[in-house]
Amino acid sequence: MKVLAAMSGGVDSAVAAALAKEAGHDVVGVHMALSKNRDQTRSGSRGCCTVEDASDARRAADHIGIPYYVWDLSDDFHDLVVKDFLAEYAAGRTPNPCVRCNERIKFEALMDRARLLGFDAVCTGHYAVIGTDGPDGAPSLHRSANDAKDQSYVLAVMGPEGLKRAMFPLGRFADKAEVRAEADRRGLGVGHKPDSYDICFIADGDTRGFLQRSLGEAPGEIVTPEGEVLGEHRGTHNFTIGQRKGIGLQQPAQDGRPRYVLDVKPDTRQVVVGAAELLSTRTLEAADLIPFEDLEVGRRVQAQIRAHGAATGAVVTAVDSERITVDLDEPIRGVAPGQTLVLYDGDRVLASATLDRRA
Repeated sequence: MKVLAAMSGGVDSAVAAALAKEAGHDVVGVHMALSKNRDQTRSGSRGCCTVEDASDARRAADHIGIPYYVWDLSDDFHDLVVKDFLAEYAAGRTPNPCVRCNERIKFEALMDRARLLGFDAVCTGHYAVIGTDGPDGAPSLHRSANDAKDQSYVLAVMGPEGLKRAMFPLGRFADKAEVRAEADRRGLGVGHKPDSYDICFIADGDTRGFLQRSLGEAPGEIVTPEGEVLGEHRGTHNFTIGQRKGIGLQQPAQDGRPRYVLDVKPDTRQVVVGAAELLSTRTLEAADLIPFEDLEVGRRVQAQIRAHGAATGAVVTAVDSERITVDLDEPIRGVAPGQTLVLYDGDRVLASATLDRRA
């Protein structure tokens, strides 16, 4: 097959590209330039958008012996990921930019270009497994053998159609050390490069500062569920449901217990805070359903709302072509509109959706 290998400059994508070539595919490497400031380097956690990452990717491609190109997708990234991130926070929601990037950039914009250029598949260094046990033999998405690095949660938004043109060679590696050893064995030079983490387009890792600079100030009130005013804030976009630290209240609760953010209301500029037990919910309602197979009311599933969070047993209580509701076996805390809900059957992904209500 003719394969386009997305190369971030890290060890995972370099090893994935090398494995694709060794499997006999005709491989071309491409680095996606996502940052509008290509000279920017991170002062905090590393990302995958710096000029040195592009150089590392080029050296790896040269060593593997494959052609290498840089594609400027910074406009797409800004319009489809960064602006979405800001709009979601402004609306009082809690987005996952990695889910949006995988959906709209790494597997939509990239796949569209690859298809137009005659490529059969896109290869990445994601940790997930593509199976063939979907309905009528359709591709299925499974958790990686490496639980700590599993990325099936952020990839679930691809849906089964996206999987048809994807390759994840690292999905069956049980440990990151094995991948680094593969890089060392091949002399790729990135075997001990630190992992990227945090939000890549926030160079210093200060998400609150980024939101404040981008969205400005919109002062409002911090209130109890009963409406009692406890203090003021500089903008609802500085808060997310479940947050405990940085609320900015000087006066403790009468019972001495910590307060948590229970709700964010941009329309009234209010942030509602209260006791931890008020965060708990057992019903999740989500929209923009992307199913990997037909789901019926009564179906037992495992529900996950964070990329590396634990899955909770649940049952489907309502479903149609666009929405799904599940009731959890045990209550969970900190559920926020905008989070991604992924449903599993064991290690197999059943569906992805976006949370919009909790009960």
